[in-house]
Amino acid sequence: MTKPLDTENRGISARLLDQPYLLLILAPLFWGGNVVAAKLVVGEIDPFLLLAARCLGATLFILPFSWGYLRQDWPVIRRTWPLLMAFGAIGYALFNVLLYVGLGTTTGVNAAIVQAALPMMILAANFVVFRARVKPLQIAGVIIAIMGVMLTATHGDLGRIVGLDINIGDGFVILACLAYTAYTLALKYRPNVHMMSFMAVAFSGAALTGLVMLQLFGAGLASLGTIPRMSPMVWAVIAYVMIFPSMFSQVFYARGVELVGPNRAAPSHNLIPVFGALGSVLVLGERLELYHYLAAAIIVGGIVLAEWSARRKAV
Repeated sequence: MTKPLDTENRGISARLLDQPYLLLILAPLFWGGNVVAAKLVVGEIDPFLLLAARCLGATLFILPFSWGYLRQDWPVIRRTWPLLMAFGAIGYALFNVLLYVGLGTTTGVNAAIVQAALPMMILAANFVVFRARVKPLQIAGVIIAIMGVMLTATHGDLGRIVGLDINIGDGFVILACLAYTAYTLALKYRPNVHMMSFMAVAFSGAALTGLVMLQLFGAGLASLGTIPRMSPMVWAVIAYVMIFPSMFSQVFYARGVELVGPNRAAPSHNLIPVFGALGSVLVLGERLELYHYLAAAIIVGGIVLAEWSARRKAV
């Protein structure tokens, strides 16, 4: 997704960054934890305020690490900063705020399972937008995976689709996945800058977007002043989403791709819903219903079918 690291690291961080499969487990673990963390503070903090705090904090956190790369890439950034900031507005801000709003009325398990179909949404969008060549079995896999999403969104009763009786929270999570699909497709046009430069400018765009949405749809910019009076749990969640899924997951995944290549790294994205659902059960105490198992099996089946078809095509 981003240009990998090109500098040598030392000490413990160097040893960690030389373990590709550990990195490709930690990255989806932190991304999956985003769902669990946000669900923990539903009702305690406005989702737009959580987003704004996350994006502002992530921007301030990454700037010291990215300053040298920003200076190096400044000629490109100066020409393309609106596009770079738009990546953050859509891929970071819009995706996460829709997810956080959705978690107000759906479970963490549901949100995790819906996100399992994200690879299939991206495959379908590539076919529609870029006319990417796909096999009939890949199309079948996409349709099967989307049926699994609908099974989750209707809580096991597909007949509710006819009456548009879909849980609004699951609907917001689906919209979040569509936003991330658009972000992923747009990465084809990402300017050639260092990963740290990309993240710093994109986070700045996400922070600006988060502040605008907080003012327009949330409790207003003045609500930022209420954060110091919030519970330790809210502070812990803000710190977690600001650092781990925002920065560490991006760096770890990029390094994993650098070490083993994109084709071998890509399946690690399928661990995101696994960790999200597992965390929702273990941390949030949510229950797995029969339709969760059925939906997960259907989505995994669709992914496996599409992957198998793609590998046959490659051979």
